[in-house]
Amino acid sequence: MQLDDKILIENILNGDRKAFEMIIRRYQRPLLNYIGRMVGDHELALDFTQEVFMKSYTSLHLYQSQYKFSTWLFKIASNLVIDFWRKKKIDSFSLDQEASYENHKPLIQIPGNDHSIGKKYELQEIREKIEHALKKIPPVLRELFIWRHINEFSYEEIAEIKDMPIGTIKNRVYQAKEHLRNLLKEEI
Repeated sequence: MQLDDKILIENILNGDRKAFEMIIRRYQRPLLNYIGRMVGDHELALDFTQEVFMKSYTSLHLYQSQYKFSTWLFKIASNLVIDFWRKKKIDSFSLDQEASYENHKPLIQIPGNDHSIGKKYELQEIREKIEHALKKIPPVLRELFIWRHINEFSYEEIAEIKDMPIGTIKNRVYQAKEHLRNLLKEEI
């Protein structure tokens, strides 16, 4: 039986270290997946994921239980990525102009079934095209796209994490999909 996040948080605040281990096991992969795609460096993503857990642990007393824990945790991760971008001095851009960002190759996981070698090759080729196009999407749009379509967050959860109106989130996710669609058309 999997315990609810809120029960785990109560247990952690009461000194149960095993409860925090359960939180780490539950969110380590989604956080690493998100951060890795945003910073483009696996080792750095591992460090940042660990930092997110440390920050969440030390500020857990500030968590407000009326909100989903996952959105609170990903807000910490988002702020860490934004700080990283600021330090890296990523150029600003207009949403109306074409993006030209060349980051390290993030990984998109396509669920594997037992396919023939030809089908596996075809899936790998598609994965590479998507990865290539995804890294060209402006980081602020890529982040929202990853949360919505890879991490499967609702628009409401993303709006809460980013502290933005839902309409803005929907619009930017749509813009990210359009960027990706246009970039994939060019590759075909």
